[in-house]
Amino acid sequence: MSKYGFIVPVYNHPHYIQALIEHLIQFELPIILVNDGSDAECTHLLHDIATQFKQVILVEHTHNQGKGQAVITGVNKAFELGLSHALQIDSDGQHDWNDIVKFLEMSQQHPHAMIIGQPIFDDSVPKSRLYGRYATHIWVWINSLSFDIKDSMCGFRVYPLAETLAVIQTAKFQLRMGFDSEILVRLKWNNISFVNVPTKVIYPEQGISHFHAWRDNWGMTKAHSRLFAGMLLRLPTLLKNKYKGSAHD
Repeated sequence: MSKYGFIVPVYNHPHYIQALIEHLIQFELPIILVNDGSDAECTHLLHDIATQFKQVILVEHTHNQGKGQAVITGVNKAFELGLSHALQIDSDGQHDWNDIVKFLEMSQQHPHAMIIGQPIFDDSVPKSRLYGRYATHIWVWINSLSFDIKDSMCGFRVYPLAETLAVIQTAKFQLRMGFDSEILVRLKWNNISFVNVPTKVIYPEQGISHFHAWRDNWGMTKAHSRLFAGMLLRLPTLLKNKYKGSAHD
């Protein structure tokens, strides 16, 4: 029987986290809050939240290790708690919390699939960020030999934990912003199916971005290059899986 929970990675995002947790509480599911080395103010708030709500399990990094490591920590904790699936949602206020039900329902209908958000942006999105995503999209499509992953950068998703851990335990990942894309490519290599869920994404006025242009772009470039080499090594198997999938359609 499937058992669900939430993973919320947090690094210095104090503005929306209280409201997000209060929204998640209504689902009566475990909430794994991963403090990725936040400052004293945000850490104090997270401790208050963990004390206030018994459903919240707070896991902390002593220093900032990157979103990828925060998600890996959350996935490991979720599996340790006996969960089968974990819905990841970011703490920066960009995601439409009303779509959580839709994501959970899709996962229940497709329990072995990866459920990923397909963003619908409004006018608040910076054009540089919007256009920059397409460079990543193209690399993901090349490295996965598939268009199944519509948007690999959206942090609103449901992980099937057994399938995800099978990948995490056998690969070395880019542990910052590039993780969101890399884990999806590697899941696709393992022949995991994907369900894309359209969802509104905004860039709130009080939003805080921890994207560092040089560091994170360089990290993602290295990850895409490593994935490209990995794709070439796996090319016969990937083409075989692709052909078998087409034959079944």
